[in-house]
Amino acid sequence: MTFAHTRIHRALKALTQGRGSRLLGAGLCVAMLSACTLSPDYQRPELSTAAQFKQAEGWTQAKPADAIARGAWWELYGDAQLNGLVEELNRSNQTVAQAEAQYRQAQALVRSSRASLFPSLNLTAGKTRSAQGTGSSSSSLSNNSSGIRDTYNAQLGVSWEIDLWGKLRETLNANEASAQASLADMASIRLSQQSELVQNYLQLRVIDEQKRLLEATVAAYERSLKMTENQYRAGVSGPDAVAQARTQLKSTQADLIDLAWQRAQYENAIAVLMGKAPADFALAASDSIPTLPDVPVSLPSQLLERRPDIAAAERNVMAANANIGVSRAAYFPDLSLSMSGGYSSSSFNNWIELPNRYWSVGPQLALTLFDAGKRSAEVDRTVAAYDQTVAQYRQTVLDGFKEVENYLVQLKVYGDEAVVRQEALEAARESLRLTENQYKAGLIGYLDVVNVQTTALSNERSVLTLLQGRLLASVQLIAALGGGWDAERAFADAD
Repeated sequence: MTFAHTRIHRALKALTQGRGSRLLGAGLCVAMLSACTLSPDYQRPELSTAAQFKQAEGWTQAKPADAIARGAWWELYGDAQLNGLVEELNRSNQTVAQAEAQYRQAQALVRSSRASLFPSLNLTAGKTRSAQGTGSSSSSLSNNSSGIRDTYNAQLGVSWEIDLWGKLRETLNANEASAQASLADMASIRLSQQSELVQNYLQLRVIDEQKRLLEATVAAYERSLKMTENQYRAGVSGPDAVAQARTQLKSTQADLIDLAWQRAQYENAIAVLMGKAPADFALAASDSIPTLPDVPVSLPSQLLERRPDIAAAERNVMAANANIGVSRAAYFPDLSLSMSGGYSSSSFNNWIELPNRYWSVGPQLALTLFDAGKRSAEVDRTVAAYDQTVAQYRQTVLDGFKEVENYLVQLKVYGDEAVVRQEALEAARESLRLTENQYKAGLIGYLDVVNVQTTALSNERSVLTLLQGRLLASVQLIAALGGGWDAERAFADAD
């Protein structure tokens, strides 16, 4: 700031050294003053990032060719219908539309603040009808017996606030950073909505698989009940076996019915996420579940650019930093230049004529001399707001690291559990096969069969529930990694 003022002083001195030097000095003065800034030099808040995530051992490293790196991360699940649903969400989701409109407002504010750096040109034209009492001392009205006078006025004016201390420039910088934060917020909301839709879709497909399992189980239990009733009529088994078989069948039928409302909830949620009324959307059952993808994991340092919420928090820090300069500029005078000229006449016929012309030109310097500490309080407020955004940024980064670590360990544990669950399921199926053979041979009673069937069905549903958990955790991990969003590319495209 001191060096800049030295150059300004030299430019002002040139104003007294001839007509040509005056113009040159004035131009240099305006240019140098407009280059001043009172905000601190911005630096991204310091953070300590590990070389890799603690739970990343054994995971695939993200590469530029990955779907997650391209942004269409849902393609990792290899489901064409899911891809279509997400694309529809990107076009029609109303929550995203709200965020997009908010971003457009921020862009308009940037254009408005940029326009304030340039002169404004105004044109006014009008007619004024006025009157005064006959007792007025105005000689111009004494000849008009009615005391009424018409005035026609046309004026062209130019005004320009010179950005002496960088206030307008820092306001522009703050608005640009806020607009980038708004863009990142929009990306964060879109990612959240995409993640919610994908999770709902995957849960719905698991329910379809559970429905197929229960339908097959109900059919098997119906055959068991019929066989038990035949044995009862033949005197081979007692009524307790029939009652147990019927109880097991009805309980499983009830579980099957219960799946209907669960599926409807997910279907309705998907409809709303795509901007449709539930009555206008239906999703047919599928005979398969999307495969669990191999999620590519990025480095912790890349997370700062890949997560839109972290990028938004960092842009808020930039905006708060620029606002410090705006508040500090209030201590210095504002300089504005204005020029106007036009025509004014009491008659419309000879309104635009040379004798009726007028003009004015001149600078205006405004400085607040006393405000009882208002400017000082505003500077303190902006500094505190900056400190707040720094803390929010660091907390957002820490939360991002925590989420990634949590989902990494969750998927790892689920993977280990899935191996054991599958072994338990295979053992239960084998036990059921042997037990049913013994029952058909008359070696054991039906109660023994029921217990083994219940255990087998429980293991079947546990495996499906675990698969659902792994699928959901993979979606949440991808979202925690930023979903393929890239701050540098996104902000460059926006500019």
